[in-house]
Amino acid sequence: MTNDAASTGFDVARLVKEHQTGVWRYLRALGCAPAQAEDLTQETFLRVLEKPFQDYNRAATAAYLRQVARNLFLTSQRRAARTLVVANLDEIEVLWARWTDRDGGQELVQALERCLETLAARARQALDLRFRERLSRAGIAEKLGMSEAGAKNLMQRAKRHLRACIERAMR
Repeated sequence: MTNDAASTGFDVARLVKEHQTGVWRYLRALGCAPAQAEDLTQETFLRVLEKPFQDYNRAATAAYLRQVARNLFLTSQRRAARTLVVANLDEIEVLWARWTDRDGGQELVQALERCLETLAARARQALDLRFRERLSRAGIAEKLGMSEAGAKNLMQRAKRHLRACIERAMR
């Protein structure tokens, strides 16, 4: 923490408590793996503390933290020689701000949980195998007793269903 932050009575613990989950979720939405999102979230708060920072209000602070996190993410991608579609990142930022500024994303998480319940059991299982257990498409196909193409189609339909369901819930 800089002397500037300390001398202004800046509450670092409150800042982290209020915004850490939102920054991490935002980084995950940009495409970070969980471990990378954790690292970049920590780096985001360290960067913010290195410079004088004015905490105007929750929405402005969240937007500022997202911008710092996004810049760190882009820098990490450049260092890893990965290419990104920046227009897509801009779209993610607009949607993220619309869906999370009120409650830090809790409504979005609840919508996802409700929408997951509307999936067929097999589709939910396929997504669980992919995103919780990190199985490959071949591994999912084997566990579900289907072809790789069938597993791919099942997961694509499930993701389209979730996307549409969440968009309806968030209107």
